[in-house]
Amino acid sequence: MPYAQPLWRQIREDLRAKIRAGIYPPGGKLPSARLLAEEYDTSHVTVRRALDSMIELGELVGRMGIGVFVADTPKDS
Repeated sequence: MPYAQPLWRQIREDLRAKIRAGIYPPGGKLPSARLLAEEYDTSHVTVRRALDSMIELGELVGRMGIGVFVADTPKDS
């Protein structure tokens, strides 16, 4: 039986694809975690895990009280 990726990883990969496609350009602000949770029909916690993972990898930058932004030089993953 094939291994299914956890939902947070699926969201991370989808966000990466949207960054590569220019939907979220370098320096661009992502929608709030609440809006992303609605878009992906999941919990805020699941979306936060995906975003936090990308922040740790340097693909996104979190700015307290402002939002989450695509890093100016996103890494190809």
